[in-house]
Amino acid sequence: MKTIDTWLETNTFHHGTFWDILHLIKVKEEKGITISLCIPTLNEAKTIGKEIVIFKSELMDRYPLIDEIAVIDSGSEDDTREIATSYGADVYLSGEILPSQGFKSGKGENLWKAIYQLNGDVICYVDADIKNIHTRFVTGLVAPLIYNDSIHYVKAFYDRPLAFSQGIRPSGGGRVTEILVRPLFSLFFPELTALIQPLSGEYAVRRPVLEEVPFPIGYGVETSHILDVYRKYGLEAFGQTDLDQRIHRNQTTLDLGKMSFGILQTFLRRLESFEMVGQLPEMSNIFRQFQAEGKDYEQVTREIIEEERPPMNSIPEYREKFNLES
Repeated sequence: MKTIDTWLETNTFHHGTFWDILHLIKVKEEKGITISLCIPTLNEAKTIGKEIVIFKSELMDRYPLIDEIAVIDSGSEDDTREIATSYGADVYLSGEILPSQGFKSGKGENLWKAIYQLNGDVICYVDADIKNIHTRFVTGLVAPLIYNDSIHYVKAFYDRPLAFSQGIRPSGGGRVTEILVRPLFSLFFPELTALIQPLSGEYAVRRPVLEEVPFPIGYGVETSHILDVYRKYGLEAFGQTDLDQRIHRNQTTLDLGKMSFGILQTFLRRLESFEMVGQLPEMSNIFRQFQAEGKDYEQVTREIIEEERPPMNSIPEYREKFNLES
């Protein structure tokens, strides 16, 4: 498909392309762009300190690329918030941001609240559980937005079988992507199969795009973003950057099943709202799995509801804070 081939050539990058951080900062300042780094957390005491140290020392103190580093926390019961504060991050409890909107548990909630709390023209989201954290997790994502005004949303990918001068890297990770999301995209949105890792938790987005899309509070947030941005702007609005490798804790197959159930809810709702299918029947929110102990089998059920937050630009407090016209 020529459209995909062309996009892969022009909108897919390797983080090494952006090695000249001084030039990156120069262009950023010339364009008057401000950048906020958001790290959503829930009980990430083991890894959050190293992330803050690296990003703050290298990308704020040594090189002024990012303008603020903020941790948006869901209510950690370990020392996540204390550690992040001690290393110089701004730390916020998600439940205390926009109190008029209440608090809902989920990563998507933190990402949504960050749009109100942070001030950057670009928000870069980086997960808190990365063991091999490096500045490329920020520079590789914000650079395409700084250099190319036509790109609005940049996704990370890693551990993929792409050929470089060093050879072929083996594939790894992305199980839900390959088993669920890529087949769905292939069926309904073939162009979006060009996104190598659509569910990656690292991405950078321009504020005007973030503030106009709804946010599922749970597993479906990345999928909904991609579909909504694609629907409005097309594939050309996306970029993606190869960050080589990401090391983090792996989830169990049972946990991946829960994630897939939430993503599928979001995807089907988008098909219906885009009028690509007729009205869907009422669907159960109960996800059923089995666990076995010896010869005994027990059905385990869990209610998973992909509730969505509305576009941030519809919230009165946000419109007032950022001086949006009524």
